[in-house]
Amino acid sequence: MKTPAQTQNPKALLLISGGIDSPVSGKLALEKGYELTAVHFSQEPFTDDSAELKSLLLCKMLGLREMIVVEAGEMLNEIAKNSYREYYFVLMKRFMMRTAEKIAQQRGAKFLITGESLGQVSSQTLSNLNNINQATKIEILRPVLFMNKQEIINKSREYGYFEASKGPEMCDALASGNAKTKSTLADVEKQEAHCNMSGLVEKAAGKLRIESTDKEIEMPKQIIGACK
Repeated sequence: MKTPAQTQNPKALLLISGGIDSPVSGKLALEKGYELTAVHFSQEPFTDDSAELKSLLLCKMLGLREMIVVEAGEMLNEIAKNSYREYYFVLMKRFMMRTAEKIAQQRGAKFLITGESLGQVSSQTLSNLNNINQATKIEILRPVLFMNKQEIINKSREYGYFEASKGPEMCDALASGNAKTKSTLADVEKQEAHCNMSGLVEKAAGKLRIESTDKEIEMPKQIIGACK
C-alpha cells in the first residue's frame, strides 16, 4: 500500500460496511498516515438501520468525525431485479466503487480503501476483484487483501473493534445464492447494460447525507445476512 510519502495527497475514502474487515483496513490506513473520509451504502428500506449504526460507531472508534451515507437501497434493488443473481455481488461492488469515486472527487480523495480480502468470500476472487477494479479510474487500496479471516479478526480484537463489528452483514439482503467466482469483464458489462448502471450511479451520488459521530450511538442488535 502506498504511503503519504509516495503521494502528494494522502486523502482516501474508506468504504465501511459495519463488518469486521473494513474498519481494520481503515485503521491500517490511518497508521500509514492517510486522512480518511468514510462512506456507507445504506440498503434501507430493504434492511433496517443496524449496519449503518454499526458503521457510524466504528467511524467514531476510528476517530472520524462524520460518515457519508449513500441511500442506495433503491438503486441496489434495481440491480438485483435486472441482472442474474450470480453476478449481483460483482455488479453491486462496481456500482459502489463508481459512486464512491464521484464522492472522492468531490472530497479531493485520490484513493478508495476497502476491506476486501482475496478469496475470503466467493465474490472476492482474483478475476472478480479485477473486474471490480475496471469499473473506475481511481486507485483502490485493499490493506487486508492477503489476510485470512482469523488474521483480520485478531487485528479487530487488537484494535478494540471486534465487539462493535461482529455479526454478519446485510450484503445479501437483495440477492441470495452463490456468486459467480470467475466472471469475465464482457459478461459483467453485459449484465450492467440491463441495469442502466451509469444512471443508477448518478442517482446515488445525489442521495447523500452526512451523519456526525459526535452523537451518542447505541450498539445495534446483531443482524442477519452474509456477504458472498
